[in-house]
Formats: sequence, C-alpha cells, structure tokens
Amino acid sequence: MKKLRLKDIIIYEDESVLAINKPAHISSLHERFDSEQDSIIQLVKAENENYSLCHRIDRETSGVLLISKNAESYRHIAMQFEKRTVQKEYHAIVSASVSLDHLNIDLPLYTDSKRRTQVSKAKGKESLTTITTFKQYKHFTILSCKPHTGRLHQIRVHAASQNLPLVCDELYGGKIPYLNEVKKKVHLGKDEEKKAMMKRVALHAYSIQFNSMAKGDISITAPYPDDFAVMVKLLEKYDMLGE
Repeated sequence: MKKLRLKDIIIYEDESVLAINKPAHISSLHERFDSEQDSIIQLVKAENENYSLCHRIDRETSGVLLISKNAESYRHIAMQFEKRTVQKEYHAIVSASVSLDHLNIDLPLYTDSKRRTQVSKAKGKESLTTITTFKQYKHFTILSCKPHTGRLHQIRVHAASQNLPLVCDELYGGKIPYLNEVKKKVHLGKDEEKKAMMKRVALHAYSIQFNSMAKGDISITAPYPDDFAVMVKLLEKYDMLGE
C-alpha cells in the first residue's frame, strides 16, 4: 500500500485552516486494529502538532474534511458547528430510481455499544437530514444529502428509513451493485458479469461551507475519488433515463 502523504490530499489552505479530500478506508481518528495505515489525525499531527481535526468522517466515507492550524481557528470553527452554521453536502448512490425535492427526514437516532445506529423515539437524539435528487438514472440515483445534525451514520440510517439504503451499505440493508444490472443488452463474460461497480459504502462528503478566520466565508468542493467516479461513469454510459 502506497504511503499516504497529507500534502497529496490538500484541496484548500489558508493561514488558519486547510481542507483535505479524505480517501475512503482511512479512519479520521486512530483505530487500534488499523496498524497498516496511518489515521488522518496521525498524518495531521506529524505535519504540525498544533493542527486539529474540526470534525470527523466515517472510515469508509471519502470527501472534504476540515483541519484547523491553531487553537484559535479550532474554536472559531467549533463554534460554527455548535451553532449549526456549517453547511455540509454529501453525495450518496442508492439502488433505486427516485425523484426527491428537499425531503426532510426528521427521525431521532440512537447508537448502541456496537456502533450500530437506529431510529429510536425512546432513546434517540434529534436528527435531521434533507435529501434531494442530484442525478436520477434508470436503476440508481445520486442523492444530495444535507445533514443538519451530526449523528453517527446519520445519512446512511435516514436514507435506509426511506427504503433507500446506500449502495454497498450492507449494515443498513444496501446491496453490492453489479455491472449486469445496468448492462443487460451486452454479452458479458463470466468474470465481468459479476463485476461490482462499487465495493464500499457509496457516500462522499462533496462540499462544505464555513467561515475561515483568515479568508471569511469559504465554500470547498471535493472531487469524487476514483471508485465513486467510475460508478458514476458506468451509470452515465449504461443507465441513463430515456434510453
């Protein structure tokens, strides 16, 4: 495995903050079982001991992650998260063709000791996600998901609650998407027939808007990583509506 370098994944930087496009399969914080790959916090602290993560992204999720360069900047951004003025947008792929326009999913979420999250009116904390169709295909949809709260697995569980589990999210009912689901009219070899279009939870932290102490209001977009981009490319080629 090629050693990840912080400088290779930076997508924005000013005097007070930097942002990275976190690869999938890398933990934000250090996990004891993960000895082969440094966590993001280890990379950050190796660069500068004063740097801190402003928030977290799930291990399997890719996308934009903010890092403060000093304590003052950290407090400035933490206050924005507390007041819920930071705006985050995630892109998720689901195995259904749906047209949604600002669907507000307001369901309380509870996380058990095994880090599995569920809807629970008795034990859950307030949780709100707004979901809109970003691109609709014949068998799949890219959803734009905007979480207004920051619960563990919030987007994944809220989407699953609408019978829209994310692609590959087997923990919450999602399935692996195979090429033959969209490429039916073309003869496929045995190996290609069962070729997975995606092999991890199809969730990407696409953009974030916040206020930087150095530069004022900032909007950052993180390009899709290769695996997410490849699936989108296959859907564009084989699963377009009206074809």
